[in-house]
Amino acid sequence: MDIERNPVLADKLAAEYVLGTLRGGARRRFESLLRRHPELRQAVAEWQDRLHPMAQLAPAAKPSAAVWPSIEAQLGLHGKPQRKRAIWFELREDLSFWRGLGLVSTTAAIILTSLLLSRQELSVPAAPAAPTASYIAMLSNDQAQPIAVVTGDAPGGRLVIKLVAPQTIAADKSLELWAVPKDGPPRSLGLLAADGSVTLALPANATPQTIPLLAVTLEPKGGSPNPGGPTGPIVFKGPWVQI
Repeated sequence: MDIERNPVLADKLAAEYVLGTLRGGARRRFESLLRRHPELRQAVAEWQDRLHPMAQLAPAAKPSAAVWPSIEAQLGLHGKPQRKRAIWFELREDLSFWRGLGLVSTTAAIILTSLLLSRQELSVPAAPAAPTASYIAMLSNDQAQPIAVVTGDAPGGRLVIKLVAPQTIAADKSLELWAVPKDGPPRSLGLLAADGSVTLALPANATPQTIPLLAVTLEPKGGSPNPGGPTGPIVFKGPWVQI
């Protein structure tokens, strides 16, 4: 493999190596190439730096609810009554929880795929560009299932929403994306396609510093009739973070 002549492939392999999605013989061959090619080692280091913030936000793996009762039964102990389910709902509504939710390997792989596809669209490899602000959100439902990936291109003023899981909605309904600021009412960013992707305008002030959360509501056809905010229920949401 002439890795030096294919920087796009080298970047893709480095990203998959860091994520852990490059496995088996392909991973071993890549590790062999790493020992011989300093540019590959540099690419790996850059992806490690890029994904490190996501790793810090990822929550600890939650064991099954049956694990602790099973341990108690084996030890002959009587466990204390479990907390009421309401506490779980309160936790789910807490923003700090949503900052961690969805940044596990599956989410990272989905986001990475989106980033790599955009990189491969470049016809001619160019010199490394200066870093630009990029924003990402993984929107999940109440069951913590990823529904959509939102990427923001700050210099280009674009917001791209790709549905991971197509949604079935009634003909008289629409999905509407909202920016939820730290203070004040939510601001509409536009309507979503229920079964694909859509590109919307990204307001210059829609940064994670001012907009920590994105949410999607189910609204009447054409969007919320209320100029002051959403009228329908929140169907999925997630933290808006900078990478």
